[in-house]
Amino acid sequence: MLEELRITGLGVIEDTTLPLADGMNVITGETGAGKTMVVTGLGLLFGGRADAGRVRAQPGKAVVEGRLRLRGRVADGVHARISDAGGEPDDDGALLLSRTVTVEGRSRAYLGGRSMPVAMLGEVGEQVVAVHGQSDQLRLLRPAEQRAALDRFAGPEHEKLLEALREAYTGWRRVVDDLADRRRNARARHQEADLLRLGLDEITRVDPQPGEDDELKAEARRLEHAEGLRTAAQLAYQCVAGAGEPADETPDATALLGTARRTLEAQAGTDASLGDLAARLEEAATLVGDVSAELSAYLAVLDADPARLQVIHERRAALRALTRKYADDVDGVVAWAERARARLSELDTSDELFDELEREAARSAAEVAELAGRASTSRREAAGRFAEQVTVELAGLAMPHARIEVAVLPRPVGRSEPTLSVNGAEVGVGPDGGDEVELRLLAHPGAPALPLQRGASGGELSRVMLAIEVVFAGSGGPPTLVFDEVDAGVGGQAAVEIGRRLARLARSHQVLVVTHLPQVAAFADRHLVVAKDTGGAVTTSGVRVVEDTARARELARMLAGLPDSDLGIAHAEELLAVATRERRS
Repeated sequence: MLEELRITGLGVIEDTTLPLADGMNVITGETGAGKTMVVTGLGLLFGGRADAGRVRAQPGKAVVEGRLRLRGRVADGVHARISDAGGEPDDDGALLLSRTVTVEGRSRAYLGGRSMPVAMLGEVGEQVVAVHGQSDQLRLLRPAEQRAALDRFAGPEHEKLLEALREAYTGWRRVVDDLADRRRNARARHQEADLLRLGLDEITRVDPQPGEDDELKAEARRLEHAEGLRTAAQLAYQCVAGAGEPADETPDATALLGTARRTLEAQAGTDASLGDLAARLEEAATLVGDVSAELSAYLAVLDADPARLQVIHERRAALRALTRKYADDVDGVVAWAERARARLSELDTSDELFDELEREAARSAAEVAELAGRASTSRREAAGRFAEQVTVELAGLAMPHARIEVAVLPRPVGRSEPTLSVNGAEVGVGPDGGDEVELRLLAHPGAPALPLQRGASGGELSRVMLAIEVVFAGSGGPPTLVFDEVDAGVGGQAAVEIGRRLARLARSHQVLVVTHLPQVAAFADRHLVVAKDTGGAVTTSGVRVVEDTARARELARMLAGLPDSDLGIAHAEELLAVATRERRS
């Protein structure tokens, strides 16, 4: 639940805190007092669009802060997501949220003690709060929203079926689009493929190897300087191995190291440190021996081979011809060839491939049609249950003779969607299947079943919306529900029934209601009043909790506009008593 909401610098609200309770919270106040800013603040807190025009010039920024305390599966999911993003709950387990908007339109978001993208607030909001206002009623009139409402009601198994349908539809369209593209661009594909094959043939004839150019360059340098290399290596070999002319009595490094080692070993008995040095000289002699062997091997293979040098020059020339056309170096040429082979497989326009793609498209289309048929059957089954439950709720909302029908109709062909045969009928099919869903209202016996947008008045539409939300609440949903004047256009007994239904919702959810109706406000567990202060140079609004006598006076104001009227207060107290009995029953 949302335990607390603080709003600063937003619209007419300078600085106010709303202490919210579990159960049903109502927010009332005169028209223009700032009740809408409370809902706007909630929207900002949970990732809504920032409107710099609503920010007060002083202090130049609007700040909305909230404290959430979650339980159960919702808490686990939200806390895990925030933890992944680097945030964490407060010490007492509450989750702190904050949103700042400046007069320049800059926006910042904080969640769990860390700065976060605003989209993260939106992710949390989708799981913990649902806001319903008059705009939501208008949205419910759109066929796509009506289908979404039915799909939401149908349950998790239906949602799994829809996920499989969307995945199959995406795969089918990918194959169909690929086939169409290959046919449409066959000539261009043939030309591109011919150019790629020419390049691949040229590269294949040369057969470049990764790193080959550097190896050839190094070998050419050795061959070009073979005599100088031989002289240097020979001299070094003579110095370390003593392999000079027999008349040359110059001692070699190996002999000198051996003499030094033996001299030190002879005195090692007198001073042990000389024995350690003798051992190190033995290691040095071993290393010099290894160098000598490698120099000998180097001299054995070093050869000034003009024929080999010519071959290398020709090979490097062939490689340079490739690098001028295809890449900056040999490794790039090899990579180009790999990409060209992959692209050739994509450019395949053979009859065999066309046949294979057509078979794959037909198989995918059959899968989509089968899943769309199952989804349609599932929707029709859910439609009956949905209509029945909403009709029962309408009877309790002072519409005892009204009835809701949910029509699941095949989507007409000829639109932008492709056409498939689903359950024996040709229909337009999209990622969500081939159904159109239409909510219809029978206002009274004998009346025709008309679509909501034609058959429902403003007050009836408000009650239908509330009935749908009550039905949804029985199947889960966010723990906090916000209703912004969804009771507009109703009164009398219908208003009492709306209050009763909202109170019933509050048994399983936290409910926040912005209302002008005293019949609804009387059912609240906590009553908050937004009051405007025009005493200063700038008009401001604040929020206070009203209880007992103050609450009766507020209801009297809502009933008759006379908060000090004894008769109005008596009527308000009677209304409170009735609502209290109803909540306890």
